[in-house]
Amino acid sequence: MKILLTEQQIRNRVFELTERIAKDNTSGQLHVLFVLKGAFIFCADLVRCLSNYNIDITLDHVLAKSYDGKESTGEVKLSADVDIKGKEVLLVEGIIDTGKTIKSLKKDLMKKLPTRIKTVCLLDKPERREVDINADYVGFEIDNKFVVGYGLDYNEKYRYLPFIAKIE
Repeated sequence: MKILLTEQQIRNRVFELTERIAKDNTSGQLHVLFVLKGAFIFCADLVRCLSNYNIDITLDHVLAKSYDGKESTGEVKLSADVDIKGKEVLLVEGIIDTGKTIKSLKKDLMKKLPTRIKTVCLLDKPERREVDINADYVGFEIDNKFVVGYGLDYNEKYRYLPFIAKIE
């Protein structure tokens, strides 16, 4: 396993992202919606940092699955039974690669009539993109490597790592 992003690098970037998110927040309220399971640690750190700003934060989750081992199945399974009508939403994703999950999720969520949806991801793999979508806020752009840690897994292992690593 090779460390690509250290715990300190991630912490610094989360702080920078929350500054931008807070500055862009127009309503003083924010419904944070994170994608299980990969984004839960990233989301927890984002919300803790956002709590330093004068924003009323509510929190919920959606479940999305599109991987089997290291490969995308090409099929996105979503479970998004949330009430976001009239809310300013921040959709938190751990990693965007093909873009299919976040695009499907955002499309489904827009049907629930939020005032707006902004997306944030910790990691972005633009060279893997198969659909036209980009996050509003990106922590780090990375090459096409399979990574684990900070919520991201390989067959449900390594989520607990405080850093991002490439499996050799």
